[in-house]
Amino acid sequence: MRTTLNLDDQLLISAKHRAIEESVSLARVIENALRESLAKSMEKRDTIRLITASGHGVKPGVDLDNGRSLLDIMDSPS
Repeated sequence: MRTTLNLDDQLLISAKHRAIEESVSLARVIENALRESLAKSMEKRDTIRLITASGHGVKPGVDLDNGRSLLDIMDSPS
């Protein structure tokens, strides 16, 4: 897609130098920089903060990797 950008002069010069060094187009340098920047912001957004509680851990005999046994435990009367 064709678009027009207003860039800082020094930033544009640096980007042109990078394009020459990497033997790619200026557009490719800008695309790669934008992709990298967006990927970093997505990484930060995907961070989830889990709230945990203190305690003694899992009760004896409970296997968290066995979904069927967990359902049986949850369904059984305490």
